Order: sequence, then C-alpha cells, then structure tokens
Amino acid sequence: MSAKSAEMFRPRRRSRTLAGPLFAAACLLATLTGVVVLAVLVLAVVAAALSGVEGGPDVAGAARELYDLLARLISNRQSSDPARAGFRVGIVSSLWLLALTAAIGIPLGVGAGVFLEEYMPDGRLRRLVQTNIANLAGVPSVVYGILGLAVFARGFGYPGLALGPTLLAGALTLSLLILPTIVITTQESLRTVPPSLRQAALALGATRWQVVSGHVLPSALPGILTGMILGLSRAVGETAPLLMVGAAGSLLRAPGGPFDRYTAMPVEIYNYAKEPGQAFQPVTAGGILILVALLLSMNAVAIVIRNRYGRR
Repeated sequence: MSAKSAEMFRPRRRSRTLAGPLFAAACLLATLTGVVVLAVLVLAVVAAALSGVEGGPDVAGAARELYDLLARLISNRQSSDPARAGFRVGIVSSLWLLALTAAIGIPLGVGAGVFLEEYMPDGRLRRLVQTNIANLAGVPSVVYGILGLAVFARGFGYPGLALGPTLLAGALTLSLLILPTIVITTQESLRTVPPSLRQAALALGATRWQVVSGHVLPSALPGILTGMILGLSRAVGETAPLLMVGAAGSLLRAPGGPFDRYTAMPVEIYNYAKEPGQAFQPVTAGGILILVALLLSMNAVAIVIRNRYGRR
C-alpha cells in the first residue's frame, strides 16, 4: 500500500480500533445491567418474604425460615388467614394447565412450522400466513383472553359448544397464546439445517416425509425444544387471559380433570397482593419466589436439552 493510500485509511483504522473496545464495553454493561436488576428484584422479594417471620440474625437462620415459609405455602391452600394461606391449589392447577397446554399447543405449533417451512410452496399465500403469524406474536395476552372467552368459554353463544370456566378452556386459550412462538422458533430451527442434507437424502431415494422426519427434524430438535420450553414458560406466568376465561380467584379444592374449575399460581399471587393488610406481604413474596423457581427450572431444562442434543 502506498503512503498516500495508507494516509487515506489511517483515520478510519483508528476509529475501528477504538470502536471495538467501546462496543464490547457497551455489551458488557448491558449484560451486567440485566443481571444486577434481576438480583435486586430477587433480593427485594426475599426480603419481603422474610419480613413477616422472626428468624435468627445469621444467614443460616434466615435461610431456614425462608425454607419453612416456602414449604408451608406449597402445602397449604388459599385462606383468609395469613398464617394458614398457601398456594397448593394454584400449583396443582398450574401443572394441569401446563400439561394440557403442552399437549395441545406443541403438536399444533411444530406441525404448522414444519408445513410452512418444508411443504408449503413459496408464494403470496405463504407470505400472508407468515405476516399474520409474526403479528400474532406481538398481540397482548389479554386479547387472547377475550378470544378464548368468546370461542371456548362461551362457544359463540351456543350452549352445546361452551366449555365454561374449565381447565380445558384455559388450556386452549394458552395454547393459542404460545402457538406463534412455537411456529416461529420451529421455522427458524428448520432453516438452520443445511439444504445439502435434504438434497443428499432425496438423491438416495428418500421420500419427503422420510427426509423431514429422519434427518431434518432431528437436526433442528435443539432449537425446537428450546422454543417449546420458552413458550410454556410464558404460558405458566400469564394472568390476564386466565382471568378473562374464568379462572377462579379463590378455590379450595384442586382440579381433578380438564372439565373442573381451576385457578393458577399468578392469579392467586394477584389476589394475595390485593389484600390491604401487611400480613399478606410475605405470602405474596413467597408465591413469587415459587413461581420464579418454576420458571427458572423450565429455562434450565431448555438449556440442558439444547446442549445435549447440540453435541449429538
């Protein structure tokens, strides 16, 4: 490079050299900000949970009191007495909702994503469907609650089609809520599979179904499973759509089937948070910790599954 060319590019080279560390520092600051905010929130909730118990001055005593509080909240059902209040019915109902939502939403979402990506020809109709799915992913959850109320709970006004305020109506509503997320993550995971894998299988005489089921889906499985877990994590923390389709604010008996009345952990937390007395503050904070632990566990499972199948 001549001296004139070197002089021409020297200012830009200096800016690139300076921009690299600045960008890395900005990314590190963004990461630390999220971690610090999450830590502060968790510590504030833990402090609120310990505000109503008399523990020892040491950390071990506080941890023991917190464990006893969480164990009591898990084993007790909802009550107007803070000393006897708990989330047992809400936990059982949330597990029912989670199982039914997974059974309904995951097959529909994965199937729709596979059809759109592997079978549907490119054209105006596919672009229209893709645009609508992308728009549905940003719709507020309360809109899905209104839709579930009209379609599932009330059955368009026909008593024979109305499910009423049952677990199945809530699970169907949450399935609609997570469908766009699962469809989009399934499509993105399928796009990461190299086209040469499909072409090689087709060249050896495999049918389209054999290519998709035996080669494409196993290769895209880590991303698909991660999308499933993340979608279910969103569903288990939703409150607005469940309130719209008739989740009970107070329920003393855990549901035993898909056509029973139900409540949910977020709904019970919301009801305890509305109580005017300070005595319910530890109960509310304990319920938040239980729900956060459930969500973090589901995300940890997603990470383990992704890493395990990614190595394969």
